[in-house]
Amino acid sequence: MSASSEINKGAGGHAAAPALPAIASRWLALAAAPSFAFMAMLSAYGAGGDMICSAQDSSMISGMVPMYLLMSLFHCGPWLRMLAKEGHGARVPS
Repeated sequence: MSASSEINKGAGGHAAAPALPAIASRWLALAAAPSFAFMAMLSAYGAGGDMICSAQDSSMISGMVPMYLLMSLFHCGPWLRMLAKEGHGARVPS
C-alpha cells in the first residue's frame, strides 16, 4: 500500500468537503444577475443617487442604471446554461 493511500484513509475520506466550493460558486454565479437587476431598479426608482455619479448634462447611456442593466445581462450565462440543461425548450448544440 502506498503512503498517499494510507494518508487518505487516515483523513476519514471526507469527499463532501471539496464539493462545497463548487456548489457555492454555482449559487454565487446564479445570484449575480438578479442582484444587478435589483440594483438597477433601486437606482432607477430610488433617490437621486445617480446624480452623484454623473454630470448634469450627460447622455442617456451614462449613469448607474445602464451599467447595472449591462452587468445583469452579462451575468445571465449561468441562468441560460441551467435552463438549457433542464430542457425548458431551449437546446444548446454541444
